[in-house]
Amino acid sequence: MTKKYLTDLIYKVNGAAIEVHKNIGAGLLENIYHQCMIKELSLRGINFQSELVIPVQYKGLELESDLRCDLFIENCLVLELKAVDKIIPIHIAKLMSYMKLLKSPI
Repeated sequence: MTKKYLTDLIYKVNGAAIEVHKNIGAGLLENIYHQCMIKELSLRGINFQSELVIPVQYKGLELESDLRCDLFIENCLVLELKAVDKIIPIHIAKLMSYMKLLKSPI
């Protein structure tokens, strides 16, 4: 996976997010944005997994986990959707945990 590939992927996903926002605007529930992103990514031919259950390994054992990534794109980009006024530290902590557990570079 090259830096150019990652840069191009980020550009495409940002474009999809902008398209969703242009079409439905702000002020809706997160689930609505999630469904629209699923549709937009599909229309653009971008591979993703939605609501991916994130496994937690400890000493060779898989622990039960209720961690779910909103969208895991092309097996390398974690996209967490938030419909909030302000990003708070727990949002960042969740994202960083997801990235670490999924070994995601971005």
